[in-house]
Amino acid sequence: MIKSVGRALSSTRSRASVALVSTTVLLAGCAGSGGSATATAGSARTPAALAGAFPGKKATGTPVRIGLITNEGGATTSQPETRESAQAAMKYANADLGGIAGRPIELVICKTKEEPATARDCANRMVEQKVDAVVLTSSGLGDSMVPIVTGAGIPWTTSIAASNSEGTTANAFSWTGGFPTTMTSMAAYAKEKGYKKVAAFVIDVPAAVSGVEAIGKPVFAKAGVGLQIVTMAAGTPDASPQVSAALRNKPDAVAVVGESTVCTSVLQAMGTLGAGVARMSVQSCVAPEVVDAVGPGMDGLQVFSSFDVAGDDIEAQLYRQVMKEYSPGTPTQGYAAIGYQGVLGLVRALHGLTGTVSPKTITAALHSARNVVLPAGHGITFTCDAKAVPGLPSACSAKEVTGTMSGGKLEKMGVVDPGPLFAR
Repeated sequence: MIKSVGRALSSTRSRASVALVSTTVLLAGCAGSGGSATATAGSARTPAALAGAFPGKKATGTPVRIGLITNEGGATTSQPETRESAQAAMKYANADLGGIAGRPIELVICKTKEEPATARDCANRMVEQKVDAVVLTSSGLGDSMVPIVTGAGIPWTTSIAASNSEGTTANAFSWTGGFPTTMTSMAAYAKEKGYKKVAAFVIDVPAAVSGVEAIGKPVFAKAGVGLQIVTMAAGTPDASPQVSAALRNKPDAVAVVGESTVCTSVLQAMGTLGAGVARMSVQSCVAPEVVDAVGPGMDGLQVFSSFDVAGDDIEAQLYRQVMKEYSPGTPTQGYAAIGYQGVLGLVRALHGLTGTVSPKTITAALHSARNVVLPAGHGITFTCDAKAVPGLPSACSAKEVTGTMSGGKLEKMGVVDPGPLFAR
């Protein structure tokens, strides 16, 4: 199931071919006069391996307005780093990739504060501003927003679908299988490890809890693993009571699905009460504040995500370089890359778009997107033909990136293919 870096490099996808595929997609449709000269200029400021990724094709003309909805400014949940990485991806695309159809991207930003009212306000603002497409960085409130946006004929895109509407609505696109594939990848990993019982600590928001109930339990059962769900209020400072109660059932492993405060409280409690019990988590649990608070207790945590930002893969190197140039103050660990992945994924999926740019032409181009390299995706590609994940027509890929925490860093990066658990 899990392909380690070493095994991946010894398979048909060699390191050179991964670099070639990534660079080819980055530059598709960008060739023109002076291409070699700008590539040489780019290599002066970047590592040699990334020289071709900075061709210097500057976008010109009237901007293409793309809505960016972020989870930011809320009382319990705020992820400004996802907006910052999205803006970095926009600046990179405008400076080096010709933006969208040769025109610069302008982001129309709205912050949901992770509240239904502000989420609906953001969706309505996208319609009022007549954006050509919407990118969501991170939110559990997609069901409040997607119908408004797609109902106005505007395509909805995200890197990780976290709601039913994002996974099933016509003209909604998720570069990965989102939360369903995260849970299925965890189940595949648990099966491979021989676990029989897993306790999942899940942030108490509708999308997360309903997702684990509706998707997590069935796929874990299909893998032969029992799943106990323990809900955690956002911002819970001490998870000791919940962890203690869950450990009485003697699980072989625990899984953590939540924002940084929930991650910190659960992992700290596990260090005290559950030493020796295997742990799995989503990417948000390796945010810098979590790593700092939990310390050595992070070691051995198996992390499931749509992206690799710490490894030697060419896409991880590109992410770090773009962030270094365009958003140097943003921590690159944790969940920041989701905004970068969402915006750059859209740019790559539209690399062949020419002529008129509108919601209609963008939607058509996305439906025809094939084998697009997922930004920071450790070699994963996505195809938006509604076939990647059964029952989730909006999902464009089923695979997940995984890695193990050691010494405060993610190591042993690989890819999980949970396809067999999706098979009917």
